[in-house]
Amino acid sequence: MGRVLGLRRLPDRPVVFDEGSQRQNGVVIQRLRWSVGYGPDTGAWLLRPAGVRRSLPGILGMHCHGGVRSVGAEQLVDLDQDSSPGAIRLREAYYSGRAPANELARQGHVVLVHDTFSWGSRRFDLSRPTPRLAALLEAQHSLWQQQGVRPSDEEWFDLASGLHEDTVAKAAGTLGQTFAGAVLTDDLVAFRLLATADGVDPARLGTFGFSGGGGRSLLLAALNHRVGACVVSCMMATFASLVPYELDTHSWLLHIPGLWSLMDWPDLTAMGQAQFLVQYRTDDELFPRAGMEAAHDHLLRLLAATRRYRGSFTPGGHTFDSAMQEEAWAFLAQAL
Repeated sequence: MGRVLGLRRLPDRPVVFDEGSQRQNGVVIQRLRWSVGYGPDTGAWLLRPAGVRRSLPGILGMHCHGGVRSVGAEQLVDLDQDSSPGAIRLREAYYSGRAPANELARQGHVVLVHDTFSWGSRRFDLSRPTPRLAALLEAQHSLWQQQGVRPSDEEWFDLASGLHEDTVAKAAGTLGQTFAGAVLTDDLVAFRLLATADGVDPARLGTFGFSGGGGRSLLLAALNHRVGACVVSCMMATFASLVPYELDTHSWLLHIPGLWSLMDWPDLTAMGQAQFLVQYRTDDELFPRAGMEAAHDHLLRLLAATRRYRGSFTPGGHTFDSAMQEEAWAFLAQAL
């Protein structure tokens, strides 16, 4: 599996820099920074309930893809007056206006959320685009002018980075890697830091994610067997239901070259030791319902003997709403 992903050898435990903290509604929010050895430093937040001294379960929260790279982990954290408009918009669009990391910390967990490869603090500098990217951006700029649209700097960057993903995936393949593997390398480093953080019980570790974040959580649980519980929200279906008609619907995070020749996407759950809650939306516009139901049936058979799988279908579109969050937090509390 690691060979298919083209995973880089993980760096030694990086030096973590504390960039200050704030206290909000009973939660201490610590701003962290570290280097994975290349590219910009990783920005992250570590949240814990204030005044609690005993060891607590550790949860790694994975931000979604969302077609928005100007914001990464901050979409999961409420920083009160310091919250960026982009993070607030993403929480309103996908999370019922809630901040999952804050809520989990209030419920008695240590929660780490980080920008992964090519998002937020780990973004690419696209101020000097390649000729191909420049031509695509010029075409979009002309369209915006005709429509009378004046995009913000963040909107321009999100468009450019979306178009740039194909180039990043091509470059990764040239180097014997994959885009998903580069992302997962960052996630594995963050998980290692969470497991060794002060106040974290290393025997009780979990992860959650919505959409692309759910895919990242699934891959992390498959590659690191210390993950005891995993929530995958709106990121489960069979490959057969997605290829070829849904190829352009999803990013390189899901379409990992060569993976289908080894296993289907649901089969990743069997690689680790985690208990899984997989949340499906019956009206999810990104996944065919038949493909989700086929994945669910496959998982019931695959993990029946171990009882490590629970699937939940609820009506609605591609979101991680308040009811789904409550179900996810209850599952993590029980599993850990």
